[in-house]
Amino acid sequence: MSKDFFHEDPENWKWGFLYFNKKDHRILVPKRNPIMGWTFNFAHPAGYIFLIIILLLIVLQTVYS
Repeated sequence: MSKDFFHEDPENWKWGFLYFNKKDHRILVPKRNPIMGWTFNFAHPAGYIFLIIILLLIVLQTVYS
């Protein structure tokens, strides 16, 4: 099975916008509408790490500005 097949499967999208697929090892995947950008594969542990880092950077920028 190809990664694009995983991406197109509606079962891999929780609530229609969160991509969650343990078989797909990509951290970032295109959103269902590719014009809208990229999203994290929330089944990949590194996806959460990147998300936490981004949120921490936003909070630190807000606090120290």
